[in-house]
Amino acid sequence: MSRARYVPFAYGFRPFFLAAGLYAVIAVGAWAWILVAGRAPFGELPPHLWHGHEMLFGFIGAAIAGFLLTAVPSWTGSRGFAGAPLVLLSALWLAGRVAFASAAVLPWPAVAAAELAFLPLLAFLIGRSLVQERNRNFPMLVIVAVLWGIDGWFLWALAAADYLQAGLALRTGIGVLLLLVTVIGGRIVPAFTANALRARGIAAEITTRKPVEVATIGSMALAVVVDALAPGQQAAGIVALIAALAQAVRLAGWRSLRTFDDPIVWVLHAAYAWLPLGLALKAVHLLAGAPWAAQWLHALTIGVAAMMIMAVMTRASLGHTGRPLVVARSIAVAYALLLGAALVRVFGPALLPASYLATVETAALLWIAAFAIYVAVYAPILTRERADGKPG
Repeated sequence: MSRARYVPFAYGFRPFFLAAGLYAVIAVGAWAWILVAGRAPFGELPPHLWHGHEMLFGFIGAAIAGFLLTAVPSWTGSRGFAGAPLVLLSALWLAGRVAFASAAVLPWPAVAAAELAFLPLLAFLIGRSLVQERNRNFPMLVIVAVLWGIDGWFLWALAAADYLQAGLALRTGIGVLLLLVTVIGGRIVPAFTANALRARGIAAEITTRKPVEVATIGSMALAVVVDALAPGQQAAGIVALIAALAQAVRLAGWRSLRTFDDPIVWVLHAAYAWLPLGLALKAVHLLAGAPWAAQWLHALTIGVAAMMIMAVMTRASLGHTGRPLVVARSIAVAYALLLGAALVRVFGPALLPASYLATVETAALLWIAAFAIYVAVYAPILTRERADGKPG
C-alpha cells in the first residue's frame, strides 16, 4: 500500500483535527434539526444531554486528543504517534459517537462500554512518554483521567435516570476544560503573540506576573470544585467573579490590541477574552439573577472552547505540515463566523426574547458555516503529505 494512503494517520493531529471539524458540523447540524423538528431520537436519553455530551466528549474530546498526541512528542522529545495506534484510537472515538447516536436501540451497557474505551487508550499512549521522561506536563495525564471519570459519572447518572446529576457532570467537565484552557492558553497565547510581534519588528513587552498566574489558575481550579459541590449557589458566583477579574488582569498584559491585523494571533486573544467575559456573566447571573446573563455557559463553550480549538487546530496543522503560519482569508472569515455564533447564542435570547428558537438556529448556522469552511480548507492539509516533504 502506498505511503500516501497512510498520511491521514501519519501524526496525532491529523485524524483528530479532521474528526473534530467534521463532527462539529454533524453534531450541531443534528441538534439544529432536533430543535426544528421537535424530535427526540435517542430513546430515554434527553436530546439536550446528548448535545452537551457530544460537544464535550465528541467534538472537544477529538480536539484534545489531537492536541495531546502532537504536543507530548514535542514536550518529551519522543517519537510521534502514527499508524496502527492512531487507527485504533480513532476507531474507538468513532465507536463512542455511533453508540450514543444509537442509544435508542443499543443496550445501555454497550453504549457505556463503547464510550468509555477511548480516553484510557489516549492516556496510555501519552502517559508512557510523560512518565518515562518525568515531564512537567504530567498533569495533562491527570486531566484525561479526570475527564474519563466525569464521563463515567455522566453515564452512571443516565443509567439511574438522574438527569440533574448528568447535567452537573457535564458542567463539571466544562469546568475542567476551562482549567485546561487557562493553563495551556497561559503558555501559548503570550508566547505566540510575542513571536508574531517580534517578527514584525514591534517592540511590545508581554507581561506575566506570578501572583496573577497563581490567582488565575487557583481560582479556576476552585471554581471546578465549588461548581461540583454547590452548583448555582452564591459561592459559585463569588468564585466566578474572582476568576473573571484574575483572567482580565492576566489578559491585559498580553497586548491583545496589537494583534488585530494578524488573524492567526487575534483569534487566540478573542477566544481567551471570552473567559473573563463568560465568568463575569456567570457571576452576574448567579449573584444578581440578571436574565440577560443567563446564557453564560455558551460564552464559555462556544466563545472559549470552540474558538480556542479552531485557533489551535488551524495554527498547529500549518506548523506541523511545513506550511507558513498564515491562514487563508476564508479561515479568517470562519473565525468571524464562529465569533458571531457565540455573540448570537449568548446575547440573542436577551435581545430577542420572543425569538429564542430563531437565535439558537442562527447561532447553529453560523457555527456550521465556520466549521464547514475549516473542513473544506484543512481536509487536504490533514490528509496529504507535508509541504516540505518531511515525514509526519
